Amino acid sequence: MVDGCPRVARTRDHRAPRYALRMIPLIVAAACGGSEVDRAAGTEESAPPAGTEESAPPAVTAGSADAAPPNTLSEAERDGGWRLLFDGETLDGWRPFKGEGAPAGWAVQDGTLARVGPGGDIITEEEFEDFELSLEWRVAPGGNSGIFYLVSEDADYVWEAAPEMQVLDDAGHPDGQSELTSAGSNFALHPAPRGVVRPAGEWNEARVVVRDGHVEHWLNGRRVVEYELGSEDWERRVAASKFAEWERYGGTRAGHIGLQDHGDPVWYRDIKVRPLADTGDPSG
Repeated sequence: MVDGCPRVARTRDHRAPRYALRMIPLIVAAACGGSEVDRAAGTEESAPPAGTEESAPPAVTAGSADAAPPNTLSEAERDGGWRLLFDGETLDGWRPFKGEGAPAGWAVQDGTLARVGPGGDIITEEEFEDFELSLEWRVAPGGNSGIFYLVSEDADYVWEAAPEMQVLDDAGHPDGQSELTSAGSNFALHPAPRGVVRPAGEWNEARVVVRDGHVEHWLNGRRVVEYELGSEDWERRVAASKFAEWERYGGTRAGHIGLQDHGDPVWYRDIKVRPLADTGDPSG
């Protein structure tokens, strides 16, 4: 139990086939309540309280009959429009932010895309608009990284323009003390609930869904963040944050996907994406 809810398994400078949704019993919603940080903000579009969101399995659940090894696609995933952004063997398709060629400080290690030394943030060569991103990540104890989306290279740094899904060892890093900056959050803007991220060294499954300005963060099968880009709530949150200084922050509707070099060891694998048709269902 975490804060009365069932366990479902940065301070720094600086968005498969259709899910089968399940309703969580109302008694769990009543027990869990909302984020204290979010309630204090007094916003209308708050992040979902812990334990009240629908759960959804990954596109192919590990160990299922149709499961594919990391960095490969199952037949069901190929049929569903998924494609790999990392092949497990090369850095093809990735480059430095505002740079060309192979990214320094990143390497392929045992089938993972790993930050192995100073090199800076990296981004995909391609840009994406409405999409669903799926990947797995793990960090070293005390580690910090992030998954950026809708990245524009008009800014000096990735974080000056793009929202970020926080990648963090909540238990070992100071940012883990606040829901606004803990694992799964939309960094410094939308909090993520407790008790979802796994300990340092263990793999976490992450998803980012972006469609028509609607954004969702999923962590280990639970939706932990949901918001609307450009909404009144979004504008209030940005205006009250450090991002208010950058006019272009969150202003694009298509951009690169990025991985953050925050100075700590971090590993990514099974990175894949699929475009989303306009079906009206933000979760695909």
